[in-house]
Amino acid sequence: MKAMVLAAGLGTRLQPLTAHRPKALVEVAGRSLLEITLARLRSFGIGEVIVNVHHFADMISEYLKANHNFGMRVEMSREDVLLDTGGGLKKAAWFFLEGSKDLDQPFILHNVDVISNIDLGWMAQAHREHRALATLAVQNRATSRYLLFDESLQLCGRSAKLDAEPQLARACEHPQSLAFSGIHVISPRFLTMLSEDGVFSIIASYLRLAGAGEKIMGFRADDCYWRDLGKPANIALATEEMKQGALIV
Repeated sequence: MKAMVLAAGLGTRLQPLTAHRPKALVEVAGRSLLEITLARLRSFGIGEVIVNVHHFADMISEYLKANHNFGMRVEMSREDVLLDTGGGLKKAAWFFLEGSKDLDQPFILHNVDVISNIDLGWMAQAHREHRALATLAVQNRATSRYLLFDESLQLCGRSAKLDAEPQLARACEHPQSLAFSGIHVISPRFLTMLSEDGVFSIIASYLRLAGAGEKIMGFRADDCYWRDLGKPANIALATEEMKQGALIV
């Protein structure tokens, strides 16, 4: 399997920690977010990764060289303009399509600013068993934006709040509101279906394709450790949790 790490963001919410470095190099318990993410991917047998970069891009390049790419093949996808998740993946599509004859051999898409012990192997297995186009790690927790799933855990819409009017991509009588965790398993054929261009969210593509009948599945990870690292306070919490033995890799 291959993977992409989304690391191009400005890290605005992490100020002042990102005043002089990219968010990917912010540290938790003495390890950078990028190192933690790459180590997790490597632990699941992933040896080829592409990282999108923008803010302090050269600093990330130098960091990877100094650490011998952590024993992996690591490519960089430089974004002169931030392309959001969908645009960033589309720009890096060549990495997953090169020499590929099997457009159902999935890859991982992972935000650099989340840490978890979600089992990526089980997630990939569930993805294959459902013959899904994409599979999203989700949890039953509070969030500012919810994804909506039907009884079989297929994506059917989204909602800003639990009590807000849902935006449905397809009919669903009793949608479940779940929080997305920033970890995806995606079949490369998804890349051939991206009609959006420029700057766009991958969620918009998922909703469009779900509405067209494609299988965008949820993978329940309610009992797994997971933390968003978008704020300094969350970095401090995760640092303490790792010191206390939170299992990340």
